Amino acid sequence: MTTRAETTQGPGDERLLYGCMGLGGSWDTTPYGAADIAEAEAAVEAALDSGITVFDLADIYRHGKSEAVFGEVLTRAPGLRERIVVQTKCGIRLADGDRPGMYDLRGESIVGRVEESLGRLRTDVIDVLLLHRPDPLADPEDIARALTSLRRQKLVRAFGVSNMSAAQISLLQAHLDFPLVANQLEMSLHRRDWLEGGVLVNTPEEVSVGFPQGTLEHCRANGIRLQAWGALARGRFTGLQETPTEQATARHVAALAESKGTTPETILLWWLRRHPARIAPVVGSARPERIRACGDAARREPELTHEEWYELWITARGAALP
Repeated sequence: MTTRAETTQGPGDERLLYGCMGLGGSWDTTPYGAADIAEAEAAVEAALDSGITVFDLADIYRHGKSEAVFGEVLTRAPGLRERIVVQTKCGIRLADGDRPGMYDLRGESIVGRVEESLGRLRTDVIDVLLLHRPDPLADPEDIARALTSLRRQKLVRAFGVSNMSAAQISLLQAHLDFPLVANQLEMSLHRRDWLEGGVLVNTPEEVSVGFPQGTLEHCRANGIRLQAWGALARGRFTGLQETPTEQATARHVAALAESKGTTPETILLWWLRRHPARIAPVVGSARPERIRACGDAARREPELTHEEWYELWITARGAALP
């Protein structure tokens, strides 16, 4: 019998991920319906057609409805679960009545949220679990006990983090006997602090970049795969541009796409993938045509020269490098 590990790209091998945050209907507790399931089925089909086999979710997306409609898709497509990698997140609690939204990485909370996600996803195992945001009150030993238990029970295969610095990752890793496999950060041609911070060292502009130094280098040195959420910059360079710099960047992206026989979306994703950190972008649109426009980024290696990559960066930043 062929196993999932033999038929899918495992954690660390993916070129693109499909982000399911847009699935499940409204951002409230209104129940999802048949139209929401149909939308999810169309999005998943478009992702698979584009060569994407890793699906990224979170327990809070659409108040749990993203996981639930994805679970519906899995039950309606026999054999699909064995062909894909399911990644979800926990660690954020949305506001509820008088209780404010907060971060919660207490061990018992992690275990409880995983059990709820498994129920909504209608699966017996999560391939990758990410801790969604750092919790200042978290005890790394407590987190490690919870993750170790989930792994021992074979409820989760691998673990990673999201929106964490090198120091935060190192502290948690020191209490684990197995490696963290991923760190998901906001990264795009528009959101460039992860990149700018590395070249603005020893310049007056350095203080304007808050990205923690050494995070990319730590992940590269320790085999932690970087995943980029917001990779298409919310359509900023393929839709409505708000500034002259964004307009110039959009024109540059479109011209490169035409010259290489691909789409502007692919150019934006290639720009991330071309980085030696082997960044895996997350495609978050729920529109099948937009998902399919990203297909070349999954099927083809980045076709950007050294010079073209820099031209995109400099155009987007609107100023020469220091």
